[in-house]
Amino acid sequence: MAGVRTGCVASELALIPAPGRVERTGGSGPFSGDVRTDVDPSLGPEAYRLSVSADGAEIVGGDEAGAFWGRQTLRQMLGPEAFRRAPSARGPVTVPYVTIEDRPRFAWRGFMLDVARHFLPKDDVLRYVDLLAAHKLNVLHLHLTDDQGWRVEIRRHPRLTEIGAWRRRSRLGWGEPPLWDERPHGGFYTQDDLREIVAYAAERHVTVVPEIDLPGHSQAAIAAYPELGNTDVVDTAALEVGTDWGFNRNVLAPTDAVVRFYQDVLEEVLAIFPSRVVHIGGDECFKDQWRESPTAQARIRELGLENEDGLQSWMIRHFARWLAARGRRLIGWDEILEGGLADGAAVMCWRWYSGGIAAAQAGHSVVMCPQQEVYLDHVQAHGSEEPVPFGWVHTLEDVYRFEPVPPRLSGTPHAANIIGAQANLWTEVAEDRSRVDYQAFPRLVAFAEVAWSQLPGPDERDFEDFERRMNMAHYARLDALGVGYRPPSGPHPWQQRPGIPGRMHDQPRKTWRMAN
Repeated sequence: MAGVRTGCVASELALIPAPGRVERTGGSGPFSGDVRTDVDPSLGPEAYRLSVSADGAEIVGGDEAGAFWGRQTLRQMLGPEAFRRAPSARGPVTVPYVTIEDRPRFAWRGFMLDVARHFLPKDDVLRYVDLLAAHKLNVLHLHLTDDQGWRVEIRRHPRLTEIGAWRRRSRLGWGEPPLWDERPHGGFYTQDDLREIVAYAAERHVTVVPEIDLPGHSQAAIAAYPELGNTDVVDTAALEVGTDWGFNRNVLAPTDAVVRFYQDVLEEVLAIFPSRVVHIGGDECFKDQWRESPTAQARIRELGLENEDGLQSWMIRHFARWLAARGRRLIGWDEILEGGLADGAAVMCWRWYSGGIAAAQAGHSVVMCPQQEVYLDHVQAHGSEEPVPFGWVHTLEDVYRFEPVPPRLSGTPHAANIIGAQANLWTEVAEDRSRVDYQAFPRLVAFAEVAWSQLPGPDERDFEDFERRMNMAHYARLDALGVGYRPPSGPHPWQQRPGIPGRMHDQPRKTWRMAN
């Protein structure tokens, strides 16, 4: 019996992300357990059609990924027990008989996990792959290197992990005067660890994108190999792996030797990560040392560049060409636009929408992840009970109303250059799995719906329906998965961090509406 798609049917099923089309085809009954899958490329990449009847379930994907996403939808229909590692309930599950047709809005639906500031063991990363897959997110961006730690084994340069992976202490929070956790902190992933993560993710249709940050955010590398720094202006041999957070003025020297060193690094990275896209950072590179460095100034004159911004652009362009020659594509934070960007490079826009707008208008692919909207290290609510409050307040509703395509691009051909969106979680004050869970969830669920579903504009989105679906079923799914999310009523006592100071931004938060 054919039915019609209605909002109430989709809401009744409490599916997240919300599917594109839901049609009642009958009543309901016990699920037989029989699941048949097929592939029909005419449906399109990552699309699927799921039919549930008394005979079981049939999933037809536009490709293997689409069939996998259809299985995730079916899993939600089977109740929270389907998210446990072993069943705790007995007896068949009653399911409604429906046909669901669904496809993603964006090809890039990402989550950035910073494992450089605080190292997360391999098993925690594998767990996050599962959590992304359960929410139809398909990119795990691993921030592997920074001032405070180098997390990937490079066999040609072993001191990167022998020295660069370990710091003697860590700052607690953001207050002044600083508080310190005097315990050493560190860790790294062997190449085999990372190959395991990549393979595990690929089985779940999640692409792992590595980030090797340069030329800034490099103090851990310089501490391991002092010759990488600007030795003519700084005693780089005296530098240690960073212990504090925030801006750091120790950057790589713009020399051929440094370029060759990072080519060595990237050759090993490419052998581990098959991702077509490789992230090279490019953000927050302070030019003070280059201005003072005779070596850097001579390089500017040698290359015929205008200034230090041109020097950074030269380095980024070099690695863009180097990666392209090996069949890969460079992506970097939006600062890589400064001084000009190589053709084919992609931009990850974090400082608001402006850089992404400029990049898209210039023909570059853009992943939108503005800190004003989807930085999940930012605090989730007002109130003294929130742990280590930082940044701007990003409530669950704020994230649900995030729109990756800004008004200036909406309806223009340049909108097609917005290839996706990403939520980012920096871990300066998220030192372990429980803190990462608290900061990520439930906001990552809202983000997943934004990235997958064909939602109306931010002001027209039905947040009450999203909350209803969360309360009806999805918090129970997260419970079954063992996720330590922030409860709707506020943090549990054990999730609070009394005495650890935060730092809120003092400027008003810009919103999507202002990007016109």
